[in-house]
Amino acid sequence: MNLALVLALGIGLLLGLLGGGGSVLMVPMLVYVAGFAPKQAITTSLVVVGVTSLTALLGHIRGSRVCWKMGAVFGLAGMAGAYGGGRAAAVLPGGILLILFGLVMLATSVAMLRGRRGGADVPSGRAPLCPLRLPLFAVLFDGGMVGALTGLVGAGGGFMIVPALNLLGRLPMHAAVATSLLVVAMNSLAALLGYAGHVQIRYELVGPIAGAAVAGSLVGGWLAGHLGGTVLRRTFGGFVAMVAVFLLYRELTPERLDAIGGLVAAHPDFFRGAAAVLAVMVLSRLRGWLHARYFGADRAAL
Repeated sequence: MNLALVLALGIGLLLGLLGGGGSVLMVPMLVYVAGFAPKQAITTSLVVVGVTSLTALLGHIRGSRVCWKMGAVFGLAGMAGAYGGGRAAAVLPGGILLILFGLVMLATSVAMLRGRRGGADVPSGRAPLCPLRLPLFAVLFDGGMVGALTGLVGAGGGFMIVPALNLLGRLPMHAAVATSLLVVAMNSLAALLGYAGHVQIRYELVGPIAGAAVAGSLVGGWLAGHLGGTVLRRTFGGFVAMVAVFLLYRELTPERLDAIGGLVAAHPDFFRGAAAVLAVMVLSRLRGWLHARYFGADRAAL
């Protein structure tokens, strides 16, 4: 347990330094170091991510960087998706959830290695920080998809929420980071409600781990103003990729692959629907890229 607290402190430190992505290490740490069952690790991670996000959000509220309207719409869609993801996790074995988490870790590492795009962090002139008109369908769609992923695997999803708010919501990067903390907290709460009926939360351990992560995030937030972020972010992205490869190596056994095949065969309609949703999401992203590439960024948001 002492080692778990030290690691939680380190993960919180990374969250404060990097502004997102660090929480993706919480589930592997709880499973392989603290000896948690996969679903108990996910629920504990959701508590830690939610509390840490709320703590970090307070500073952004004081700085008036939170776009409440955008955050509420994105977050409510995410809460619906997160609750559904938490309920869907009841029918998935813990090992399969760990495989999904490993894939999310790989996506996180790619996002961190690429870095955040969008140089216009501060609106120019008298332009408002928060947009007056929302691309409602796009925000609802992305919010629901990110929330569902949060509910399934217990990751905060900040590495997906920040680009979505920046590109779809047209928020400056510093406002997107601040607003994403509100969304992460809302998603974590909804996912916990989805897990509550079929997983028992170990409250006696959640408090110390969450406290260590919050303390680390406060120290990391202070250090962030004194350290170069690009090299640190890319180094950490490489480390996350290595942990993801290790996790997938441990969990992708022949027995687990047979279990996945049996699950698909037992619920073909569900997986066809999931594949259709993913296809729509990929096509939507492709459309946005094509419009941004050939017609300009303003047309991509339509």
